[in-house]
Amino acid sequence: MFEYFGTLLIAGIALVLLSAIKILKEYERGVIFQLGRFYKVKGPGLIIVIPVIQQMVKTDLRIVVMDVPTQDVISQDNVSVKVNAVVYFRIVDPERAIIQVENVFDATSQLAQTTLRSVLGKHDLDEMLSERDKLNTDIQAILDQQTDNWGIKVTNVEIKHVDLEPSMVRAIAQQAEAERARRAKVIHAEGEMQASQKLLEAAQKLSREPQAMQLRYLQTLAQVAGEKTNTIVFPLPLDLVAPLLQRLPTKPGEPGAPDGGDA
Repeated sequence: MFEYFGTLLIAGIALVLLSAIKILKEYERGVIFQLGRFYKVKGPGLIIVIPVIQQMVKTDLRIVVMDVPTQDVISQDNVSVKVNAVVYFRIVDPERAIIQVENVFDATSQLAQTTLRSVLGKHDLDEMLSERDKLNTDIQAILDQQTDNWGIKVTNVEIKHVDLEPSMVRAIAQQAEAERARRAKVIHAEGEMQASQKLLEAAQKLSREPQAMQLRYLQTLAQVAGEKTNTIVFPLPLDLVAPLLQRLPTKPGEPGAPDGGDA
């Protein structure tokens, strides 16, 4: 009988000792409470937890990827959109992550949802679509500041989708098309202005050099003659023929004719 109880006693002691031995991985930490009070943070590796007197709560220090559920957001210009995001964070202080908040993951998720609605609601729709990097940084900074007391470090926030109603999608497409048409007209007008300026400069230079104007007429005539046409009507400039007309002899009696005199 005594041998039987002795065997049970030894087995019980062995089980107690085995239950006191804990092995924590490199990315795990154990928050130890002794008689209900915080004692210390242990790990990684082999640790001893005294049964009944001490209790251990295990925490994971790896980065957690958390999806933020789709949120209905009304932008500053009164446009309703649906936005979802993803938050990257990790526990940097296991003591505060266990003591300061009941469930650190639920708390972070709820805070991320309210912060997403609050930050995006302060911006216009155009800013939501074109300035995501800035919005991600603003949300990450706010979350990191508010979760600091929980021993949480928010490393990154990324807005995944901004879903619009079909009517808004059509309106944005029309706006983009109108903007492209406006740019095309502006570019065309700028080209016409530059061309007119160059033509004005060329005309001023040709007007200062009559010979250059004549050479230009002759060059244009050579180009027209090369075309396959039956009839060519080419205006002859007076500046080109005026010197020839001055050299022609005039008839007697006309103004400028030489006087014949007496025979």
